[in-house]
Amino acid sequence: MEFQYRDPEIEKMPREELLALQLQKLKTEIEIALRTPFYKERLSKAGIKSRDDIRTLDDLNRIPFTTKNDLRDGFPYGFLAIPKEEVVRLHASSGTTGVPTTIYFSRSDLKNWAGFMARCIYGAGCNKTDVFQNMITYGLFTGGLGFHQGGEEVGMLVIPAGAGNTGRQFKMMQDYGTTVLHATPSFLLHLETKMKEAGVERESLSIKRAFAGAEPYSEDTRKRIEALLKVDVYNSYGLSEMNGPGVAFECQCKAGLHIWEDGYMAEIVNPDTLEPVKDGETGELILTILCREATPILRYRTRDLTSFYTQPCECGRTHRRLRRITGRSDDMLIINGVNVFPSQIEEVIMGMKEVGNNYLIVVEKDGALDRLTVKTEISAEIFMDDSRPLNALKDKIKETLQASISINPRVELHESGSLPVTEGKAVRVKDTRPKDV
Repeated sequence: MEFQYRDPEIEKMPREELLALQLQKLKTEIEIALRTPFYKERLSKAGIKSRDDIRTLDDLNRIPFTTKNDLRDGFPYGFLAIPKEEVVRLHASSGTTGVPTTIYFSRSDLKNWAGFMARCIYGAGCNKTDVFQNMITYGLFTGGLGFHQGGEEVGMLVIPAGAGNTGRQFKMMQDYGTTVLHATPSFLLHLETKMKEAGVERESLSIKRAFAGAEPYSEDTRKRIEALLKVDVYNSYGLSEMNGPGVAFECQCKAGLHIWEDGYMAEIVNPDTLEPVKDGETGELILTILCREATPILRYRTRDLTSFYTQPCECGRTHRRLRRITGRSDDMLIINGVNVFPSQIEEVIMGMKEVGNNYLIVVEKDGALDRLTVKTEISAEIFMDDSRPLNALKDKIKETLQASISINPRVELHESGSLPVTEGKAVRVKDTRPKDV
């Protein structure tokens, strides 16, 4: 396989030089962070009052963790390190509190972000001859504009299609000869269903690759998308607090996500003790951004669970690789005392060819106990009016899930295309249990 590199001198930089570059960038980011009200107080308490107080990369451990609640408490300008007149864009995401986490960008920040995104896209085998249809939400969400500016940086023809409206999406694919797609994995699966309904022949489309991100998904889901749409699917990782997409990306080997260590420092810790885990062990990903002057964020608790690969990649890149995100430390479901991650359930049902492309996990109270129900669509080839194969499939799903998660769930089978589909991130879990007050 012939590999592509956008910045080969950085992407294949010897580890010693890369670590030295990280130290210099960390010092600069500390200097920037000390200009913000939040970090001026937080770092001073930790004995860090200038960039010179960071002498080695081990000094990163002296810096306290930053959380999403810290960002909300600092709303709106507590994390801004440059004059507001030098800010050219903001992105924001809101959570259950309604207080958004806001990230500001200077012109230099946007240029850096576009460069990292271009490195990702180019590393997946794309170039300026491609036509890129960006089927993700634009606006305050970072995914749309992040991939858009990366595609333009590569030189691709970018179609800002946005999310939803599958009929129009197919028309644009055919009219413009789209070769590369970007969407959530759930929407890519939805496309295949709608393709059949719309009578669109796969042979009429030129798509070769698809970038899937914005929501966790299993390897079985990737394989299903590749088989159904006949495309090469690449996993993307990012979060708005670290610019957005472009933090880490799969190369053509598809053997983990290269995290661009000249832009981000990555640690993996035990989410309970916050102590580092051993190489190769799963834990919570902690990120420090090294490429932003408007909104510095140090040692951010992503809540995402992953691990590092310990062996080098065949592509020759020296930047460490992350394994697929298996879930979040804060999306774990505790059902009758048993810890269950939604990704465990997805891995089971997406690995069955009889199952359709959409599912929903429902958790509710049944008296004093919790009740888990897994609702899943079935393949269009299975007839809903024949109870024998349906009952056999239901039993198969129940038995496989029980072996995986140690819980005996209820299973509901639904006709293909009958469960609700969202245009943005898929809603896979509905937990109706009363919250503790």
